[in-house]
Amino acid sequence: MKNKKRVIRMLAGSFLIATCSASVMAAEHGTEAEAQEMVKKAVALVKSAGPEKAYKIFTEHTDGAFKEKDLYVFAYNFDGTCVAQGATPKMVGKNLLAMKDVDGNAFIKGMIDMVKTSSKGWYGPYKFSNPANQSYELKKSYCERGAGDTMLCVGTYFEK
Repeated sequence: MKNKKRVIRMLAGSFLIATCSASVMAAEHGTEAEAQEMVKKAVALVKSAGPEKAYKIFTEHTDGAFKEKDLYVFAYNFDGTCVAQGATPKMVGKNLLAMKDVDGNAFIKGMIDMVKTSSKGWYGPYKFSNPANQSYELKKSYCERGAGDTMLCVGTYFEK
C-alpha cells in the first residue's frame, strides 16, 4: 500500500512538472505582433546607428537587445548574403540565397523577392530548425526593407 501511494505521488509530480514545462515552452513563442515590433525597432536602429553597428547588435545581442523569447533579428543583402543573425552568428557572411527548407522551399530567396516587390510583409510558412529544441517547425517571418538593398526579418513559429 505504501509503495502504491509513493508511485501515485511520483506520477502526479511527473504530470505536474510536464504540464508546467509545456506551459513555459508555449509562453516562449513570440507572437506576430512582437515579431513586427522587433523589426520596426531594428529598422529604426539601422537608421539611427548605421547598418554596421546595428548588425553587430542584432547578432551579439548587446545588453540583451533584440532577443526576446524565441524571437531574434536576421538580415540579408538582396544577393543572399547574411549580414546579421541573432540565433546562429556563424551564418553571417555566408551567401544563403539557395538555402532550402526540408520541403525544398528556397525561403531566403522568397523573402528577398517579397521585400523587393512589397518593401515589407509576412513570408511563409516554411520549415526551419527551432534552436530551442532542434526540431523542424513551421515558421513565418515578418520582413521590411533595411538600408539600401537589405532586408531585416524576425520569424515566429506556428503554435502546435
